Amino acid sequence: MKLDRMDGLKRTDYCGTLSREDEGKNVVVCGWVQRQRDLGGLIFIDLRDRTGIVQLAFDDNTEKSVFEKASSLRSEYVVMASGKVRIRSSINTEIPTGEIEIEVTGLKLLGCSETPPFEIVNDSNANEELRLRYRYLDLRRQDIQKNILLRHKITKVTRDYFDENGFVEIETPTLIKSTPEGARDYLVPSRVHKGSFFALPQSPQLYKQLLMLSGFDRYMQIARCYRDEDLRADRQPEFTQIDLEMSFVEPEDVYAIAEGYVKRLFKEILDVEIPTPLPRLTYTDAMNDYGSDKPDTRFDMKIKDLSDIVGSCGFGVFADTVKNGGTVRAINAKNAAGVYTRKEIDKLTEEAKGIGAKGLAFIRWSEDTPTCSFAKFMTETEMQAIYERTGAEKGDVVLIVADRKSTALSVLGALRLTVAKRLDIIPDKFNFLWITEFPFFEYNEDTGNWDAMHHPFTSPLDESIQYLDTNPEKVFAKAYDLVLNGVELSSGSIRITDPELQKRMFAALGLSEEEAHQKFGFLTDAFRYGAPPHGGMGIGLDRLVMLMCGCDSLRDVIAFPKVSNSSELMSGAPSKVDEAQLTDLSIAVTKQTD
Repeated sequence: MKLDRMDGLKRTDYCGTLSREDEGKNVVVCGWVQRQRDLGGLIFIDLRDRTGIVQLAFDDNTEKSVFEKASSLRSEYVVMASGKVRIRSSINTEIPTGEIEIEVTGLKLLGCSETPPFEIVNDSNANEELRLRYRYLDLRRQDIQKNILLRHKITKVTRDYFDENGFVEIETPTLIKSTPEGARDYLVPSRVHKGSFFALPQSPQLYKQLLMLSGFDRYMQIARCYRDEDLRADRQPEFTQIDLEMSFVEPEDVYAIAEGYVKRLFKEILDVEIPTPLPRLTYTDAMNDYGSDKPDTRFDMKIKDLSDIVGSCGFGVFADTVKNGGTVRAINAKNAAGVYTRKEIDKLTEEAKGIGAKGLAFIRWSEDTPTCSFAKFMTETEMQAIYERTGAEKGDVVLIVADRKSTALSVLGALRLTVAKRLDIIPDKFNFLWITEFPFFEYNEDTGNWDAMHHPFTSPLDESIQYLDTNPEKVFAKAYDLVLNGVELSSGSIRITDPELQKRMFAALGLSEEEAHQKFGFLTDAFRYGAPPHGGMGIGLDRLVMLMCGCDSLRDVIAFPKVSNSSELMSGAPSKVDEAQLTDLSIAVTKQTD
């Protein structure tokens, strides 16, 4: 048998790692053909692997059989090439290896390819659904590979940082007892225990608390979590969390560990300095100033309260709202009059109505005299007070919502982001922010009950305990979120360790002792055996990577993501299973009737 001259050779270098310093070096590279250019007596091939692209050169000096083989190559063929690194006659400044090429002496075809359903290039304009159906091809694109490789580096720095700070990485179970944690559980039927189900964990919350009771003191885990909920750009049904818990701590200790982590991470990965300590806002201040508990603070445009100014004015919409216990709030879009014409403001009004507002009042100051939708009902003194409160001046647009406080704040919080994006005033930087002192309870209008805003093991502020049984709206929690550029990156709290306080908390949430024990008994029983004070948080790894990569969607930083209906297009999951499997699980599938 005739041996190929490449037989026995192994790869010596990755394509993207070669440079001018390697001139004269004999190398062997492997990869995929990005493109082939046949110029007659001269052939160039761009060879791609996960590190980048290098040019292979074939000319009059190339052995005939090697040249002929090069002429037969097509995009996405897999090859191995050997040769000598030389300086290119014309530099390509578009790629890092653009100063050099490989003068090929040996070439081996390792795999052929059909014409792919879309071109494997950066910034592909192929339909996303098509790309996800052929995700293994989409993952060859260098912009996606760059994200996945950055994610790898982030997880490495994460493990190093927490290890250096005394944290022990411990895996917690994936098949667990179903417990209420806010979202719907993914359930897994048990074959052995007929009619019973495991749940996939929404978080390792209960187990990491048990690890504190077990004396491990500092725990971390890069944990897989699952929530059966509707998707959006920054949410997936299965996601990864940097989970941590610490004993003998107060919130300041958790803040310090988290701030050290993001400071180290951003410096090491992006060479960006994150100044610490990070700024903080209480939940109440965040809602009042930004209309959101995850505000984007890279730009100003704070919400202003006009209720005291317009409470007795002649404009019934404002006056009646204040009289009935509502509020009148406004934002000022600086220098927006040139962009926001009356037609554009009408579009904002429709957006405001779509998210709950009854309407949108405005002041558009494009000329010497402002145009105002309600000025004829106001006195000059009242209008002047509005200008002063909002800081309005020529060139600005003031948007005003009169409604219940929660509605007015949430609508203006959303419009604030819409306007900032339209005006292109959001700077390209990283703004971290702690949100603290969350309300412990939130009123559920559907059930008439007070639900836990975080989870029932969150400790209330010491000064709030007195209101636990009488005024739920006055109870605030030792809970905190870490926000980055308007995205909730992390949520955490100090936990309840006093069994009596935990009983009161369950009662306040409408859980009987029997119900609480049925759902959480394995944890509450453990509290009877000496529980250290502890707290922690979970940092969303997917969201963190998305923001550090500058991506708009989690799907760009997850190897095999789900789409909006929670399916995976490539494999066809979820799928039907055969009757034998269902019989083993004592499950019957029934048709749903309207």
